[in-house]
Amino acid sequence: MAKARATAFFCSECGYESAKWMGQCPACRAWNTMVEEPLAAASRTAPARGAAGETRRDGKTLRPVSLEEISLEETDRMRTGFDELDRVLGSGLVAGSLVLVGGDPGIGKSTILLQVCRNLAAWGRPVLYVSGEESLKQIKLRAGRIGPVSGPLSFLCETDLDAIAQVIRKERPAAVVIDSIQTMDTEAVSSAPGSVSQVRECTGLLMQLAKGLGVTVFIVGHVTKEGVVAGPRVLEHMVDTVLYFEGDRHASYRILRSVKNRFGSTNEIGVFEMREEGLHEVSNPSEFLLEGRPAGASGAVTACSMEGTRPLLLEVQALVARSSFGMPRRTAAGTDYNRVNLLMAVLEKRCRYELSNFDAYVNIAGGMRMTEPALDLAIVAALVSSYRDRPVDEKTVVFGEVGLSGEVRAVSMADQRVSEARRLGFTRCILPAANLGRVRQAGGMILDGVSNVKEAMALL
Repeated sequence: MAKARATAFFCSECGYESAKWMGQCPACRAWNTMVEEPLAAASRTAPARGAAGETRRDGKTLRPVSLEEISLEETDRMRTGFDELDRVLGSGLVAGSLVLVGGDPGIGKSTILLQVCRNLAAWGRPVLYVSGEESLKQIKLRAGRIGPVSGPLSFLCETDLDAIAQVIRKERPAAVVIDSIQTMDTEAVSSAPGSVSQVRECTGLLMQLAKGLGVTVFIVGHVTKEGVVAGPRVLEHMVDTVLYFEGDRHASYRILRSVKNRFGSTNEIGVFEMREEGLHEVSNPSEFLLEGRPAGASGAVTACSMEGTRPLLLEVQALVARSSFGMPRRTAAGTDYNRVNLLMAVLEKRCRYELSNFDAYVNIAGGMRMTEPALDLAIVAALVSSYRDRPVDEKTVVFGEVGLSGEVRAVSMADQRVSEARRLGFTRCILPAANLGRVRQAGGMILDGVSNVKEAMALL
């Protein structure tokens, strides 16, 4: 009889399991990421098996139910006290959900979760904050910075997840924060904390607690540029919601983006500003993205992009300068580099602009990263404006997708984009001709529909 394997190899990037070592992971195609780790002797997170109608080992009886028997109530959603966070989550927290919050160290994950715990506790909901990295005194110092804390908010400094699970079963809080999952360990796995098998086993135990007790569990995971073993990417398929903090930790603004969400849209973003007293939500991100726009400068065009159901006005900047070398340089910050090269090729072929001897630099101001095709026309306009050194009117907003034939194709939600531009004081909008009939309320704005790039450049 074959002897059971005591160890296995896990990919540190995607969590792929293999019986033998491989140079390249078959799942994510990453090289030298297979790590040997012990297998769990007996997983406590696996549910007891049993046929429908039979009694399982835990004493429960399996019985299928219909949709009519499942009741939904408004109380199943909990507000966090941040409208931006609620929008990203899908109008609030769902009882029994497992939420992974990832991001670089120091980006503000622990800060915003502590603020959420404070808000929930102030409304009378019991909350448990478990820290495996900071002491109780360190947490109190950080809590004093974000403001007064009142209500049933408890703190626990522990890394043994088995002991933490007993506390959760006894206290029955409404929400639990695990900060962070890399520091937790369970006796079911003999490997070190932070390893792939240890993190996966701990997450499975937390998932069982969340679903069984109806407790909302937040898991904090660190992401580093070096790609540490057992990063949050290993857990993305296990949790209900994955949120990532983006932005430079040395800058004041943070972007909270939903990567996976079983209870809402995955295209929503939340904008926050880091202040001395903690994170503050930015209810109108278009205003801060357009702050500091240069007056009368060429190569600057205002565009409108959609993030989920929210229109965002942002500034697209371009700088076209004659190259001093044989190979012109292309740089794109905040947008797709290959898309910029494609649009420059369209300008050369369809509009006869000789850009092959010019360096081109494209930037999305404000630190945002946008890849929506609706920015194509604004990027083209910014490139031509810088090339000809002729500024575009500051009260004009531009959006539209550009095809390889130079045509300007329709984009979604044109009415919402025009309404946002009108609200911020813009007086003119250049948009695809196919979208003119879909804009119901122009509100006095001048709408110019274009069908190709040549028409847009003539208007601008």
